[in-house]
Amino acid sequence: MRTLFSALVATTILAGAAQAAEIYPLDRATILTGSPFDFKAEFSAVVKPEDVKITVNGQDYKAALGKEVEFVAEEKNKDKVLGSAVILRGVTLAKAGDYKVEVSAGSETKNVTWNVYGTPEQAKAKNVIFLIADGLSVAHRTAARIMSKGMTEGKANGRLNMDDVPPVAFVGTSATDAVATDSANTMSAYMTGHKTAVNAIGVYADRTPASLDDPKVETLAEALRRQTKKSIGIISTAELQDATPAAVVAHTRKRGDKAEINGMLFDVKPDVLLGGGSAYFLPQATAGSKRKDDKDYIALFKEAGYTLATSKSELATAAGTNTGKILGLFHTGNMDTTLDREFLKKGTVSKFPEQPGLVEMTKVALDNLSKNPEGFFLMVEAANVDKMSHPLDWDRAVVDTIEFDKAIGAAREFAAKNPGTLIVVTGDHTHGVSIIGTVDDDKPGTEMREKVGTYAEAGFPNYEDKDGDGYPDKVDVSRRLFLNANNGPDHYETFRPKLDGPFAPSIQNEKKEYVANEQYKDVPGAVLVTGIIPKSADSGVHAVDDIVLQAEGPGAEGFRGYMEQSDVYKGLAEAFALGAKQTN
Repeated sequence: MRTLFSALVATTILAGAAQAAEIYPLDRATILTGSPFDFKAEFSAVVKPEDVKITVNGQDYKAALGKEVEFVAEEKNKDKVLGSAVILRGVTLAKAGDYKVEVSAGSETKNVTWNVYGTPEQAKAKNVIFLIADGLSVAHRTAARIMSKGMTEGKANGRLNMDDVPPVAFVGTSATDAVATDSANTMSAYMTGHKTAVNAIGVYADRTPASLDDPKVETLAEALRRQTKKSIGIISTAELQDATPAAVVAHTRKRGDKAEINGMLFDVKPDVLLGGGSAYFLPQATAGSKRKDDKDYIALFKEAGYTLATSKSELATAAGTNTGKILGLFHTGNMDTTLDREFLKKGTVSKFPEQPGLVEMTKVALDNLSKNPEGFFLMVEAANVDKMSHPLDWDRAVVDTIEFDKAIGAAREFAAKNPGTLIVVTGDHTHGVSIIGTVDDDKPGTEMREKVGTYAEAGFPNYEDKDGDGYPDKVDVSRRLFLNANNGPDHYETFRPKLDGPFAPSIQNEKKEYVANEQYKDVPGAVLVTGIIPKSADSGVHAVDDIVLQAEGPGAEGFRGYMEQSDVYKGLAEAFALGAKQTN
């Protein structure tokens, strides 16, 4: 028996000794016909070029991939040799079907199967408006409805614009390297049809240390530029180089390559580009610049025919210029939240007092882009839903959700007059947030924890909207919604809106650990909440929950049931017939 067991162990060890190569695109990749991508195979050992064998559906690869691969004798990470590799840039596959790719060299072998798909020859939609609230979770929607419309006897007193866009799919958000992910991978999957690793945009994350040499896949904006004459618009309340807007155009393993991403924006030249992040447009000698070179992208965009707007009033002027191209830069960094910009005048509003809102930017973009008879693609991001959910600043996140909903309303008004328009509404990932009940200041005592109402003790919040603008007149009402997270660092829960400025729940101590911010310790009734994530984290983290996708208009039937985020790209490609040869 021992002899048999030893033999089995030895066989297992020998079987495990043969290492597998890595292939990009990965197994089960979905690829649009005619869409360029980079092919790469990595070996864990140094091999000879003559030992490398590559087949596609059992035949020599050159027939399917069109040309010969480049052989890299040694890929290095600093001083360490990682092994050999082969790479082939700009591959296209014209015929739909399954492609089994096998790579071998010495004892290393690997095979993957790609599904290559086409689209109908006739486009379903002339225009697509893709509205995304970063981090949008069900609780954000519910809270926005209650804050904006109120509730009586258990029924909402009104509906959000998004309430009338049919929910059609649940979408999985996980990355290729982790079940939990970030906005780079998630938006990149939407915009390329390929899932990738956390922090990566428009590439498969390979093993090399350089962030700009990874295998690329085509973005939606690039596909539109390659095949159509449609206009492209990008709107974000974040920096325009941030993960979500960047994913429409960019290719990098590191989402922090913002100066380089700015150059990629210029390469594609979206017709309308509105948001923050002017620091990466300015040459290094200009105050506020975050560049390390002398490139002046504002000058370059102007030379390319763009009208520049840096304030709400300048945006209104630019909207009437008829140039067809608008560059709107309203903040050196991320734009302020709606609560700060419109009501509290906190944050950096004193420094940037004339920031337009998401609704204004959306209306200007729609008016400008719709002048193109060929149609357009517009991406609209409400970035601060996520940026305020990380520090557990729920009131700011929810008020920005209301603003996002108003932008959806503007899109729906446009679509009603332009029936060739597909509207998609979604988030890129969720946060671990739920509405627990209410907090009632009028309950007796000073312990805020005892003022939390659950079940029948919750009653209903008493927000009001007397001026009818769709926003609560104030968020610090006496009985308000109590939102809380299932994750976060050590922090003091005050049970109150954070009106003095965006909430900083934790700060770093001398051990480089994040601990509860003592600033909030003496707020009456504050409670120390022990975090449940590593002490290296200073804020709440994304949840892995599926997100809701809603769609209406021509092509909406392409989004149904459970979808991977990479499948959403297929729905967009089908709406625009991007897998078919364009004649325009």
